[in-house]
Amino acid sequence: MDPYLAIASKRDERAYAETPVPTEVRDRILDAGRLTGSSKNRQRWEFVVISGPARDRLAEAVYAPENVGSAALVVAIVGEAGAFDTGRCAQNMMLGAWGDGVVSCPNGIRDADAAAEICGGEVRAILSFGYPARPRDPASRSAEEWSARANRKPLSELVREVG
Repeated sequence: MDPYLAIASKRDERAYAETPVPTEVRDRILDAGRLTGSSKNRQRWEFVVISGPARDRLAEAVYAPENVGSAALVVAIVGEAGAFDTGRCAQNMMLGAWGDGVVSCPNGIRDADAAAEICGGEVRAILSFGYPARPRDPASRSAEEWSARANRKPLSELVREVG
């Protein structure tokens, strides 16, 4: 998929089909995180895949438990990475997932202590992944059409030039 089309068509999704994410797709998502650049290339993170009863407990540590509870794949970015590096890593995983037809959503952490206990370290981000409950086809529109339909401020309100 064209990178700009992937960016323009990706939306955070919270409604997942019950279809499991195959191991090879899961590994590509995790590898997209591994490949992310980081400050001084220190990669101060690890990726914790949460399932079973631990996933149910982790769902209670986020603001929208159903996002985690209904996801086919839940990944926590754990460690000492700064916010900028964590954001880059999370976005790489979510865009990599979208390239394979898997939707995703970052989850706000309501109870950081509980999340840390479940995941075995300081949780920087919790990402939920799954196939969309309502199928979406990024190729159904051009990147420009997706961009025009996005609920975002226009570029003219966000760009300022300084000479």
